[in-house]
Amino acid sequence: MSNKEVKAALKSAREAIRNKEYKEALKHCKAVLKQEKSNYNAWVFIGVAAAELEQPDQAKGAYKKAIDLEPNQLLAWQGLANLYEKSSQTDVKGDLAEVYQKLLELYESGDKQKWCDVCNKLVELYHQEKKHLEAAETWQKLIQMKQQEGVEKAELHRLWKKMIQLLKDSTQNQDNKTEQLLVTAFEHAVNSADTVPGEDHQNLYKDFIQCLSKFPHETARLEKACNDMMALYPTVSYPLEVLCLHFIQTGTLSEEALDCFSKLLEMDASSGPGIIGFGIKCLQEKKYEEAVKSLTEGLQKTSQCPAAWHYLAEAQMKIHKHRDAVLSCSQALEALGTPEGPDLRWKNLILQLKAEALIKIADADAAEEAIKALEQIVDASSDPVILAVRGQAYLNKGLMDQASKISQELLLSHPDLAESHALEGFIHYSQKNYEQAERSFLNAIERNAETAEYHQYLGLTYWFMSDETKKDKGKALTQFLKAAKLDSYLGSVFCYLGNYYRDIAGDKSRARGCYKKAFELDETDEESGTAAVDLSVELGDMDTALSILNEVTEKASPGTVKWAWLHRGLYYLRTGQPSQAVADLQAALRADPKDSNCWESLGEAYLSRGSYSAALKSFTKASELNPELVYSVYKAAEVEQILGKYENAIATYQEILKKTEDYVPALKGNMSEC
Repeated sequence: MSNKEVKAALKSAREAIRNKEYKEALKHCKAVLKQEKSNYNAWVFIGVAAAELEQPDQAKGAYKKAIDLEPNQLLAWQGLANLYEKSSQTDVKGDLAEVYQKLLELYESGDKQKWCDVCNKLVELYHQEKKHLEAAETWQKLIQMKQQEGVEKAELHRLWKKMIQLLKDSTQNQDNKTEQLLVTAFEHAVNSADTVPGEDHQNLYKDFIQCLSKFPHETARLEKACNDMMALYPTVSYPLEVLCLHFIQTGTLSEEALDCFSKLLEMDASSGPGIIGFGIKCLQEKKYEEAVKSLTEGLQKTSQCPAAWHYLAEAQMKIHKHRDAVLSCSQALEALGTPEGPDLRWKNLILQLKAEALIKIADADAAEEAIKALEQIVDASSDPVILAVRGQAYLNKGLMDQASKISQELLLSHPDLAESHALEGFIHYSQKNYEQAERSFLNAIERNAETAEYHQYLGLTYWFMSDETKKDKGKALTQFLKAAKLDSYLGSVFCYLGNYYRDIAGDKSRARGCYKKAFELDETDEESGTAAVDLSVELGDMDTALSILNEVTEKASPGTVKWAWLHRGLYYLRTGQPSQAVADLQAALRADPKDSNCWESLGEAYLSRGSYSAALKSFTKASELNPELVYSVYKAAEVEQILGKYENAIATYQEILKKTEDYVPALKGNMSEC
């Protein structure tokens, strides 16, 4: 076949394809290939015809043969692209992407419109395959091409927004390159908007700031974006809220941060981040109760802020609300989820604070939970302070050997650390080795004189130490006063100060003030509450006594604060108010149904009220619980006598006299029956 015949055959093949006579086209092409095996057009036409005859493998082979012959010719690549586009097989997607990339290369110096069309197709393909980075990089090339052509600003703005959409779907699994592309797209989009300020632009800026807030290393860009948006939209609180949350979460409490908190509250007094920021400011200023109040209120509005929960727990620890602090730490950990990067630091801080709070609760279960919390801290074994906390947890759990081992290791490795000596002191104190405990606490105070707990325990050591110090509690008093000065929320210290002024100094008024303060700080401290009430009664100040009792009982849930109900019930009994006495003594018994003395007092109240049957039941219950309560047995007999149950009364009187021959009331009762 001559060249002329080859050309004629190819022309016939082209005509056959145009007329949809694909088998005929194949015959012409095969005839050409018998003469010229490397004829590019013949292979391309075979590819076209085979594709139309639904013979994809043959078509693919033909196109690839043509490409091998002429890799920089368009026709075969275009045909292969069409073939892959029509294929329903998912495994051709990767091959199609490679074909599009080659077409972009071939179109780049020629047909710009076709280059853009292929570029769009490739981006869509990458997007479908969730190859977000590849999609964005390709789209960026399209934007660069448009910029070179001098496209209008509005079209560029649309293109940058499209790039944002391509990348936003990948926010969960972004590498640094993807993040940078997304940030770049946002920056160009906000700067290329036509209507500024405007609603669309404002929403775009919000999205940009939200995007930046997810990237811990983009601090500078986030702050700039927030400040730029505030300048453009001074009445919109969003950028200020994000900036405040950023400062809170990064632990940045600079003047700039505090200024942001104030500005936000001026703009929106109900803003969660603003209220949280104010709470943190209060914490810094040692206004702990105000800090707890504000942080609690702020977290009701903005609950997913781990750092704010940590600050709340910190404030709660300062006022010794240890159980509340544990709950706040748990909330912080929940809000934190599975932390990475900077959030890992927060996790460690929260776990340590949780362990410290659990140790202050001072029971074995809490100690076990503290140990579990400490085990989750990354690199905990290299931090001596955390090791000291672990030692205290072991001590609270009764694991003396483990606690002592940590103590000895810390004293050897970190002899200048106050916590090392304090742990040793706690161990000696728990074993009543007071002389050794004194030495340890003095060493701890020498290294850190600002920790109230060290002074408190040194004071307790002196309080229980020896006969000599028992006679002279001056050393204990000095340490208690130092502890109280350093930490005015340390209720237990005020309780011991009350003990000193009541039992040693004989100053009832000052003692009452200390007990009252201790009870105000810790309403679960029955010893201080009871002592404050008793001393108020002794000082003739019933108003104060009743004020304390009323406040406690008003807040109490059923079955609690027995001591308060009992004290007020006895007061009502003494002052001739039997009905009120009955109600309070019943409440006391709900808290402790086996208190025989309380049943006896309830019997007296019923008797005073004239409720004889109820009185009889109460006295009988008291004597059943404690057969040694002769008075209750006698009063039961007396009530039986009043009710006309004479035989029962006589039998009871005689029973009393068998046990106690000279019990005068029973003698009188027995004689009157005779």
